[in-house]
Amino acid sequence: MGETRSDDRPDGDDAQQHSTDGSTLGADLADRVRAAREGLDPLHVPVMLDRIVELLAPALTEPGAVLVDGTLGLGGHSEALLKACPEMRLVGVDRDTSALERSARRLEPYADRTHFVHTVYSDIPGALDEAGVGQAQAVLLDLGVSSPQLDETDRGFAYAHDAPLDMRMDRTQELTAADVVNTYPVAELTRVLRVHGEERFASRIARAIERRRAKGPLDSTSELAELVREAIPAATRRTGGHPAKRTFQGLRIEVNAELSILEDALPAALSRLAVGGRIAVLSYHSLEDRRTKRALADLAKDTTPADLPVPLPDRQPELRLLTRGAELPTDEENEQNPRARSARLRAAERVRGPSR
Repeated sequence: MGETRSDDRPDGDDAQQHSTDGSTLGADLADRVRAAREGLDPLHVPVMLDRIVELLAPALTEPGAVLVDGTLGLGGHSEALLKACPEMRLVGVDRDTSALERSARRLEPYADRTHFVHTVYSDIPGALDEAGVGQAQAVLLDLGVSSPQLDETDRGFAYAHDAPLDMRMDRTQELTAADVVNTYPVAELTRVLRVHGEERFASRIARAIERRRAKGPLDSTSELAELVREAIPAATRRTGGHPAKRTFQGLRIEVNAELSILEDALPAALSRLAVGGRIAVLSYHSLEDRRTKRALADLAKDTTPADLPVPLPDRQPELRLLTRGAELPTDEENEQNPRARSARLRAAERVRGPSR
């Protein structure tokens, strides 16, 4: 969705760092990949930009090839791909109207090759239909919260600034973080913090919220952050970053239905990915990464029954994995952009049409 992201690093043993040199691309395209970075605002360089362009650009070289950026954000990845692939078209999708407005301004030089749609990225088929496109040759999903959403203090995503408890990516929706904090039963609030926030002190925090909201609505990010800090054991506060980070992650995921949307979005996007097309997904915590890994791996398997002597044509893999496990940003990128540290990248290519 945006250029630089922030969340907890996912766990797992299949992550690896990747240093891209364009060696898998033709010389001309590799030159355009390097040139695509030129002119980008160094303060808003997208996460793993070079690798994303390297992975997706080969599918976008033919005239009329379509990239769906399902989480457009500031439009940095899309700008680089529009620059590297002069024959491609962009269908830019975002649930945040502010992001669409910013990206439209940023991508004005490519106005004849862009189409913007305000919708959630699980509706990629609907966005393609609105753009008059049948299939996409590339899909990009850059998950999580974007830099502008973190940096605009009135959005309520960051615990470092005092703001209303909002956290809506789409400010046209009704549910806010204040609604969750002030109206969810304690058991449900505990579930949100434990499952979505992976917070081991979820029940203690939920009970502390219950005691506080009995006095009146809790609607301030700074007050919530302080309440969380006081609710967890003192020894825990000294390690693992800000004590409230997992609570804020859990509330944000709940408010924006991020995991259920991702569950719907991956099969929806893959259903409209052309043979030879590629998908790349950037995740920022283990909940997203596990779902992405499963969705791609399931379609990269031969499902011929083990007792048959020959592979069945309609049971052959639909996808070929382009990344070995999840790839991580390089040490250099992590030093230049601390918000990239939690990123994990997975990508695949469609090698066979969907089974009927």
